[in-house]
Amino acid sequence: MLTGQPPGHRHLCWAYDGPTGFMTRAVEFLRAGLAAGERVWFVVSGPAEPVRDELLDTRDFADALLTGAAQVHSLDDAYSSTAVIDPASQVAAYRRATREAVSAGYTGLRVAADATDLVRTPARRDAFARYEQRVNEMMRTEAFRAMCAYDRSQLGEPAIAELACLHPQHNLGQLLFRLYAVPLAQGQAALAGELDPSNHDLFRTALDRAELRPVDDELVLDADGLRFLDHRALIHLNEYARDRQATVVLRAARSGVARLATLLDLPDLRVEVAR
Repeated sequence: MLTGQPPGHRHLCWAYDGPTGFMTRAVEFLRAGLAAGERVWFVVSGPAEPVRDELLDTRDFADALLTGAAQVHSLDDAYSSTAVIDPASQVAAYRRATREAVSAGYTGLRVAADATDLVRTPARRDAFARYEQRVNEMMRTEAFRAMCAYDRSQLGEPAIAELACLHPQHNLGQLLFRLYAVPLAQGQAALAGELDPSNHDLFRTALDRAELRPVDDELVLDADGLRFLDHRALIHLNEYARDRQATVVLRAARSGVARLATLLDLPDLRVEVAR
């Protein structure tokens, strides 16, 4: 079951159990890309050839593989590093590949990647989470869509949650909030779902990795999808803003959030209520 924006959103996190779980969802995701006229990449953790041979047995992918509309890549080919990723370099690589696809006549580039091997250690997860947020920002202006897949049996759900919370869409039923880049007209990022004592530590980590940069001394968060947050979350947002010498603006928030913020007297937080 998916949590988050409608299925057409550009960035999906998919936790899977075993190779079949990844293949089934990736094929579905990429098939939609072929139907939309996109070039599609299947990025796998092992050698590319066995997966390519398997896809050749399906008619739509066989034709697409022959024309170059569909491609199968290994992690070594698709990512700037299979150790600790460099977020800026990887975003630049996908931007180039997207523009090459558009120049070749496709409507964009769509990637389904098994990224399990890229996030096995805390250091790798930290770097990859920072990349996830940067690629969210890149999708504002580029015709790029992606599904990032992680093997739950190898990583565990808490590790995957560190990454899933930075996606607009995911299939982790117990993960309550999401923080991800949105079009600038709405804010620098969207904060959606619920924030309570069960996820304060994860929220602080996600905010740090999001690396939000003030614009005119403001960090604007679209809170239209935020159903609940407690006073500790508001205090943390105020501290986050103070440390960056900025003001956090919760835009389109619920009226109860504004009342709570007023009671707490948080000088570096402003709440704009949804109309």
